[in-house]
Amino acid sequence: MLYTQKLLAELERKREQLASYQSRYGRQLAAYRDALATLGTRFPTADALLAAQERALAAQPGALSAGARPAAEYDSWRAHAGGAVAAPRLPFGQTFAHHEAARAWAECLRGVTTLAVDGSQLPPWRDASLPIALVQAGLFENPHQPPAPYLKDVSTLLLAPDDLLTTEPDSADARTGEALGYSTQIVHLRRFELEVQTLVTRLEHHAAPADGAPADVVAFYDGSLIVSFALKMAPHMRERYVHASRRLLETSARCRVPLVGYIDTSYARDIVTMLGRLDEAQTLPETRGVHDALLWQGALAWGDRTPAFISARDDLTAMGYDDQRENVAFVYFQASSDRPPARLEFPRWVLAEGRLERVIEATRAEVIAGNGYPYAIEAADAVAVISTADRAQFYALFQEFAERSGLGFTFSRKVLSKSRRRV
Repeated sequence: MLYTQKLLAELERKREQLASYQSRYGRQLAAYRDALATLGTRFPTADALLAAQERALAAQPGALSAGARPAAEYDSWRAHAGGAVAAPRLPFGQTFAHHEAARAWAECLRGVTTLAVDGSQLPPWRDASLPIALVQAGLFENPHQPPAPYLKDVSTLLLAPDDLLTTEPDSADARTGEALGYSTQIVHLRRFELEVQTLVTRLEHHAAPADGAPADVVAFYDGSLIVSFALKMAPHMRERYVHASRRLLETSARCRVPLVGYIDTSYARDIVTMLGRLDEAQTLPETRGVHDALLWQGALAWGDRTPAFISARDDLTAMGYDDQRENVAFVYFQASSDRPPARLEFPRWVLAEGRLERVIEATRAEVIAGNGYPYAIEAADAVAVISTADRAQFYALFQEFAERSGLGFTFSRKVLSKSRRRV
C-alpha cells in the first residue's frame, strides 16, 4: 500500500529541487524555441540552411549528425511567412464550430482506403514449466466507400521455447539474469516483424499498377519508422529490426502506397540537434530534456503542421540504413488542442511525388473520427490487444492442450497467488 504521509513528507523535502529543475528546464526550452523562431530570418532559403549545416559540420570535428535537413517545403513556408519571426508552420486554414462540422469535413475520406496495423504480445511466463509466448498483429482497413465493408483481421504467432532461447552473452536479458536464457526481447522483435509482415502484405495488395495511377490508399503504423531503440541491443537483434524497417520503406516506395509512422508522444530530437549544430556562438545550453515536439507546443492551431524535414540523425548510419539513411521525412502535426504536436514520419518519396498534402488530409480526417487520435490505429489496436482476461484464457487453453497432448505443464503457486491478490 502507499503510505501517503511519508510520500507527502518526501515531496516537501524535494520541493526546492523540483522548482529549481523546472526553472532551469524552462530557460532551456525558451532558448531553443527562440532559435527555432529565428531560423527563417537567419536562413531564408533551404539552400542557405543546407550550406550553413555543411559549414557547421565541417567546423565541429566529430559531429556526424545534422539532426534534420530542410526539404523543399521550407521554401514554401518562407514564401508564405514573409519576414515574420515565428516557428515554421503551414496552417490548415479551417476552423470548425462544432464536432459535427468537423465530421462533415472528414467526408473527404470517402473513397480513400486507410489501413493500420498494431500489435500486442504475451511474454513468456518465467514461472511456468514450459516457457511460451504469443504475439499478434491486428489489421483494420476501411475503404470509406459504402457499401464496401471494412476489414478486420489478426495474425497470431505462438513462440515455443526454442523460439525464445538466446545464447548471446551481450544481450540485455542475459545481463539481467533472464531465467533459462529465454528472452523477452525476442518477443518484442517477433511482434515487430509480424506487424511489418502484415503491413507489407497489405501494401503489396494495394500496389500501383505498372501502367496506371496509384490507388488512393494511406497506411498507418503506430510507431516510428526509425528503430533507434535497437542501437542498444545486441548486433543480431539490431540487424533484424533494421532489416524489417528498411523492408517497410522499400515496399512503400515500390508499391507507391504512402506509409505514415504516427508517434503521438514523440521524444525525437532531430530539430533540437539541428539548432544546436547551427549555433556558432554556442549560446544554446546543452540539454537532454528538450524534445522537438515541445518547440511547437502552443504555436500550432488544430490541423496545422510544420514543413517537412528529412531526418539526418547519425543513428541511421550507425544502424546500417545505408542507402536509406536519408529516406525518412517527418512533420509535426497538431492533432489535439491540449497536447504537444504528434510526429508523422513517412518515406521521402511521398514528399518527392507531391503526395504529402493528401496524406495529411487523410490524417486530419482520421484524427477527427478518432477524437484526437487516428481511428484506424485505434481500431487496429482493439483487434490486436490481449487483455488480462485473454491471458488467463490463453493459459487455461494451453493447460488443456498440454494435458491432452501428454505435456507436463505447471505454474508457480506463489505467482498465481500474487496475481490474484494484485488484480
